[in-house]
Amino acid sequence: MPKVFYVQPDGTERVIDGVAGDSVMSTAVRNGVAGIVGQCGGSLSCATCHVYLAAEDQQYFDAPSEDEDDMLDCTASDREDSSRLSCQLILREGVDLHVTIPDEQA
Repeated sequence: MPKVFYVQPDGTERVIDGVAGDSVMSTAVRNGVAGIVGQCGGSLSCATCHVYLAAEDQQYFDAPSEDEDDMLDCTASDREDSSRLSCQLILREGVDLHVTIPDEQA
């Protein structure tokens, strides 16, 4: 069972058991993680699920698609090299992920 480590801007960490095939966003919304809203439900049209993906976890994902890249320009907080939309980060069996929620979303 994959785990997602959600780190709030103040350093508080919440670990949630996820389900392979679910997104980091849907896992957060289902479990009431502060700062990840997912207004559009994962359809790449809102950027309210912006997170910073840990450097060591970036190897598990392709680069953002053109649509995700465009939406990352619309986030409430500054975009960084590690910025991703959590609706596009799909959990895999045996892979734990670490994401940090931007200050402006907390």
